[in-house]
Amino acid sequence: MRAVVQRVSEARVEVDGECVGAMREGLLALVGVAREDTPEQADALARKLVGLRIFEGPGGGMDRSLLDVGGTLGVVSQFTLLGETRKGRRPSFSNAADPEAARPLIDRVIESARSLGVEVICGQFGAQMEVSLVNRGPVTLWVDTQAR
Repeated sequence: MRAVVQRVSEARVEVDGECVGAMREGLLALVGVAREDTPEQADALARKLVGLRIFEGPGGGMDRSLLDVGGTLGVVSQFTLLGETRKGRRPSFSNAADPEAARPLIDRVIESARSLGVEVICGQFGAQMEVSLVNRGPVTLWVDTQAR
């Protein structure tokens, strides 16, 4: 699984002009599922996202997690993260999991993160979404559960 993670002061997800999720301080994770991904990787991604120490502590350095700051995790499925662009100019999505395989793994990330004690908002799987956010820092990270 791959995720682009942004530390945000706020974020919002809309589908057809209606808000399906809104949050204040936390992390917004755009998550892509590869064909070979497993439920164990979904759990590992959730643990990584909840435990990332990228919020400022009393000394000013990045040493606090979502749990430490009481932040929210936003999870938005995004198969385009698996797009391959090495050949030509049109991305290939052959490494992305089919929706029937990807949806349960996205749901697993959400439920696993909730079980770890953080509030989670999410997008709507398979929908055309509009995601808005205020990236605080800016801080943006790439998280990948596959050893490459």
